[in-house]
Order: sequence, then C-alpha cells, then structure tokens
Amino acid sequence: MKNSKDLTKEAPRSAHERLGRYVILARTIDKARATLEGKVGEYHFDCPLDRMLFSFKAVDGEEFLRQVKNGKSDELLVEWMDESGIPKTPEEIDQWSDTLEGMKPYEDPERREWFVEQCEPLHLDPAQTTLFDWLDADDQASFAVAHP
Repeated sequence: MKNSKDLTKEAPRSAHERLGRYVILARTIDKARATLEGKVGEYHFDCPLDRMLFSFKAVDGEEFLRQVKNGKSDELLVEWMDESGIPKTPEEIDQWSDTLEGMKPYEDPERREWFVEQCEPLHLDPAQTTLFDWLDADDQASFAVAHP
C-alpha cells in the first residue's frame, strides 16, 4: 500500500502533525494503512484518539478505513474528510485542532491517575504534559527500547 508504515518498526506520525488543518489525521492514516497491511504492531486503529477525529466530523471509522483501503493519498483523504460528515469551516477545524493539541489529561479528574502512571516511566511532569507530547515521548521510548 502506498506510503504504508510498518508500525512494528517505526512509530506513526505525531498527533501534532496537521494534514488539512486536522491534528491526529496523519497518525490515524498511518495506523489505518498499517492495519490493512497487518503491520500495526502495538498500535490500534479506531482507538479513542482516532474517534475524537471521527466524532468531530461525524464520520465512521470503518468508512474511513475503506477510503484508505482504496489507496487514497494523504491529500485525497484530507479532501474526503473535508467533504464527509458535518461540514466544518477552516476556523472550526483550527479551533478543534488547537484545543486537542493543548489537552492535558492531568486536568481531567477522571483521567488524572491514569495519566500520572503513564508519565512516570517517561519522566514527564503530568501537570505540564499534553496528551500529544506524552504520545510522542511514549513512541520514542517504545522504539528506543525495541530498536536500540
């Protein structure tokens, strides 16, 4: 599959990376392609993070996967996202992306304990760490250990 990453050997793109203004989208595409290729490793497509994107646009994860399976490029997947589900203005997409990028699970009482546990082995300050920064650090740590 075109542009498919082997997620048993490398991490997906950062959730910070924006495609068509959408955070998460590049990472979700990488996981979808790897899922179709049987090379998703420890990652999961249609996970809660992916569902934040799907929910924002009111699109279905299975339909998204079908679009990826059809071999669509990143650019065509951005177009599909823009044209599918609930229409969003560029400003709405930017605001949503900015909000997610700044999200700190530590500030959510229901997620605080879990996030503290996740940050501890990575020597991150959970009160100052965003979800996306934790994901990046976790990806780096996973592949540093697995592939010294």
